[in-house]
Amino acid sequence: MDGGARVPEQRRPDSSADAAALRFSVLGPVRAWREEEPLNTGSPQQRALLAALLLREGRTATAAELIDALWGAEPPSQALAAVRTYASRLRKVLDSGVLVSESGGYAVRGLREDALDLAVAQELAAEAEKAKSAGVLRQARDVLNRALALWDGEPLAGVPGPFADTQRVRLEEWRLQLLESRLDMDLEQGYHAEAVSELTALTAAHPLRELLRELLMLALYRSGRQAEALAVYADTRRLLAEELGVDPRPELRELQQRILQADPSLAEPSAPAPEPVAVPVRPAQLPATVPDFTGRASFVAELGEVLASAEGRVMAVSALAGIGGVGKTTLAVHVAHRARSAFPDGQLYVDLQGAGARAAEPETVLASFLRALGTADSAIPDSLEERAALYRSLLDGRRVLVLLDNARDAAQVRPLLPGTEGCAALITSRVRMVDLAGAHLVDLDVMSPDEALALFVRIVGVERVASEREAALDVVAACGFLPLAIRIAASRLAARRTWTVSVLAAKLADERRRLDELQAGDLAVKATFELGYGALEPAQARAFRLLGLADGPDISLAAAAAVLGLPSEETEDLLEALVDTSLLESAAPGRYRFHDLVRLYARACAERDEEPPSVGAPPTPSGQWGRAAALSRLLDFYLATAVKVYAIERPGERALDHLSPSTYPGLAFSDRDKALDWLFTEASGLLAAVQQAGTADRLRRAADLLFAAVDLGESGIGARQYVRAATAVISAAQRHGDAYAEGRARLMHSHLLGVSGQFAESDREAGAALRLGLTAEDPVVCAQAPNQQGIIALYAGRHEEAEQHLTQALAAFRADRNTPGEASALCNLSRVHLATGRTESAVSLARQGVTSYERDDNGMALRLANGKYALGLALTSAGETRLALETLTDALAMFQDARQQLWHGMTLFRIAELHLADDSPAQAAACAEQALAVLHGIGGEWRRANILTALGSALHGIGQTDRAKVCWQEALSVYEAAGSPEAADVRKLLAGALVV
Repeated sequence: MDGGARVPEQRRPDSSADAAALRFSVLGPVRAWREEEPLNTGSPQQRALLAALLLREGRTATAAELIDALWGAEPPSQALAAVRTYASRLRKVLDSGVLVSESGGYAVRGLREDALDLAVAQELAAEAEKAKSAGVLRQARDVLNRALALWDGEPLAGVPGPFADTQRVRLEEWRLQLLESRLDMDLEQGYHAEAVSELTALTAAHPLRELLRELLMLALYRSGRQAEALAVYADTRRLLAEELGVDPRPELRELQQRILQADPSLAEPSAPAPEPVAVPVRPAQLPATVPDFTGRASFVAELGEVLASAEGRVMAVSALAGIGGVGKTTLAVHVAHRARSAFPDGQLYVDLQGAGARAAEPETVLASFLRALGTADSAIPDSLEERAALYRSLLDGRRVLVLLDNARDAAQVRPLLPGTEGCAALITSRVRMVDLAGAHLVDLDVMSPDEALALFVRIVGVERVASEREAALDVVAACGFLPLAIRIAASRLAARRTWTVSVLAAKLADERRRLDELQAGDLAVKATFELGYGALEPAQARAFRLLGLADGPDISLAAAAAVLGLPSEETEDLLEALVDTSLLESAAPGRYRFHDLVRLYARACAERDEEPPSVGAPPTPSGQWGRAAALSRLLDFYLATAVKVYAIERPGERALDHLSPSTYPGLAFSDRDKALDWLFTEASGLLAAVQQAGTADRLRRAADLLFAAVDLGESGIGARQYVRAATAVISAAQRHGDAYAEGRARLMHSHLLGVSGQFAESDREAGAALRLGLTAEDPVVCAQAPNQQGIIALYAGRHEEAEQHLTQALAAFRADRNTPGEASALCNLSRVHLATGRTESAVSLARQGVTSYERDDNGMALRLANGKYALGLALTSAGETRLALETLTDALAMFQDARQQLWHGMTLFRIAELHLADDSPAQAAACAEQALAVLHGIGGEWRRANILTALGSALHGIGQTDRAKVCWQEALSVYEAAGSPEAADVRKLLAGALVV
């Protein structure tokens, strides 16, 4: 990255303390500040003089050079006097000692290194280049963005003279080079979808810059838009031929060929070569290592480095903690063998049996260690303290590795640790030894999918797995990537030559039988977990088995407190104790999760240990009803909290009065962001709780929780899980004959189907919901369902039907005194009026809706954004472009704040349409590209086709006709497949492009 001559460190006179406080900018208007106070830099010619001196980098500029810089070949007759006047005025502004006279010229001296924005930009660019060379692309990209942020419009803006003109060109060229470098790193890090929008706008602004075109082609190709990528090349070749009479550069032609050939190396960004892993040294006198040891490379390297550090320093101690069966002993033995040569004086090993009922006593272990070190039985002391002291004395001056396997706790381990430099101890335990001073703690997790599959293949054989790779992946996933489980499953398969991998996968697919299947000989996953469970205190055991009932991938402390029915402080103590025993994992501060197999074991414990003591016995707190009560409390917690989030987003919503009451309290939020953070963080657990609520007493609360958490579906976060939860409630409600729950679940299912673009299915569900709502006399469904039907009919072009549905919805909202709902229906009616040519009434209806929202929501909530969206569309049609843009921009900001990805993207699309109508195709293209990136994977094909149509028109307007045709053709195929009337309009656009 070449920014021209660099700005070196400038000499600072000792007498000028104020100079250190001066700052200057040339990457925009020429300005100066003392601390935060702006300084008056005078007329344009005076600013030109200041810029010329700043860009001389502390060197002296002669009077003749300055005159040439300001006026060129034809200076005024009093040019020298003018230069002297400007210099005198600047000297007064900048303080003495900064602008100095020297050899008949002038110089700026004594500034600190970061006084000039250009110097800062150059330093940042150099730092970014170093980071890029080192392969640290994320840091390089961040630093480069900081450099680019220093530009504030056109460099040397408003400064006259040939010198300023030349520097403007140079600095703008350098900015583009930096921008290209940053965009290249964006693509290297996989941000291709996000880069498309920026590159589209840049290629429109700089159509002959081939590197930008090349980056755009690559970004489009990696976004799955191969045809558009090739169309960019066609546009580029045509433009270069017309404008310059040349062909594209070889790199661009080569990229086109690689795209045509679907070169696999283009599909993913390249990654920096991994740093070589240091090979640890080997130990001795240990149990045999397993011959098929697989994976764990990072842990092997990390522990090897710790053991190697024992030489010449105080004893090294590493403690490995993890769930039973995760491979702690296997890893420790393997690492110890690799470190053998570092400990030539011997290695000691003991199984401390800490997970069992009778852990080894330190006195007994020390006796065996002392014998191994050559101590006669008669010389072994009786007390623990004396044995430990003799043990440490014998190890003094030696280099010995001690492997303490399966430790119970730090108290059992402490007497067994060597105490001198050159020795090392390697400890495995199910408990995290946070109280073992100076220990290097390692939490051992399950294997990665690749490591797990590799272990499975090594045991079973390549031939049996080669043709059933997917089934093998299913097996290791069912094993939860736990090494012990994988070894057991693979050993069973290896011993049964008539089984296929698919047969084993089918056996493990049944969760209720899975733990029983995972046993072979004296190895059993369930038995490993039983050891840990049996060592728990009663309250810990209850927490373990009840928490296993919740279906989410993890659980928050507050939700866990609800499951257990305990205060948060007491719950946290129990959960942290389970984390320390490795039966539970701390996913993040305040969040916890089970390993999949441990969860199955916990549920088995709940079924076994939460049952009534005998048939016919009355229920007790430990009875089966305790399981149902735990899940009921969890559902109540999610419902009560989600309702509070919904109320913050939609204040005054009458529907909240019609939701099922919850007996367990929810959380309270101090602001909207915290409420939304909670909702999106809890999405998986919340929707899992809905999906689990199949009993008659929980169905209605589950349906209401779907209603209160609708933002999850609309935002695109958890949309698929939301649909699965809705269909589960529908099925359960049908079994129990609950029209209320079924109607609400179908209403929310309809809403999500509409969001995903499945309009026919959404219409059917809304109709079914309305029939059920009328049966159940549910005011929420009776108003919301026809509102949804009206929206779908509008999308389908059935305007008369849409108006009927929305009029029905309006009446239902008014009957329920639901003012926000009434505003929603009015805004939707506005769009019907707009579609049928009644623009004036459309604007009026939308304004009524917005006024209502502003009154009820204080101008802050999500619904106001919906109202402004409708009003923006109406104003666009009415030709009030400026006001429409302001209104849609307001809506865009609100949707972003509310994290509504669908409507964020759709508003960008509407702004793109507005720019098209205002004959601003470059801006329209940028907005349309952003809309596609935001809506990636959500909103459905019909909405995507609408955006592609607008993008095609924008691209056509900036001369990228070939790419425009690709967009239109893709949109046309979507419309034709759906039988949408928009197909005819796109055919006309394509026909017009062909004529051109």
